[in-house]
Amino acid sequence: MATIEPSELDQLIDKYVGEEGVLIQLLLDIQQEYNWISLEASKRISQRLNIPVSQVHRIASFYKAMSLVPRGKHLVSICLGTACHVRGGQRIMEKVEQLLGVKAGETTLDRKFTLERVNCLGCCALGPVMVVDKDYHGKMAAAKIKEVLENYD
Repeated sequence: MATIEPSELDQLIDKYVGEEGVLIQLLLDIQQEYNWISLEASKRISQRLNIPVSQVHRIASFYKAMSLVPRGKHLVSICLGTACHVRGGQRIMEKVEQLLGVKAGETTLDRKFTLERVNCLGCCALGPVMVVDKDYHGKMAAAKIKEVLENYD
């Protein structure tokens, strides 16, 4: 697992020093850059912005967009809400788990993909739906999953 260089982290923090109410945006920037928020990053933010580590951790653990454990480069979300479920969402989830070799909530060993289940994506007419990063793949069929995943490096 690659470590976050303090100097790189400081460059992100420097954009926000002296500003009020910036913690969430800073954490989102760190999440975007490194795919997670490490304890070391939380401590550095605490030191540089004079915010208790407990507050940094509380915010980072509250929002689903942030993770305190390493995530893959690509986030794969499978909708298992009612509409997607009745249209085969569970079969889609099982096929993705088989292809990636992980269960929902886990990250592949190469840290390329993190798989998650979601309760609703709000696009029920397209069900079953698989989202990779911000790309929605509606009316998903098990036979199309491998091809879709191969498009992400």
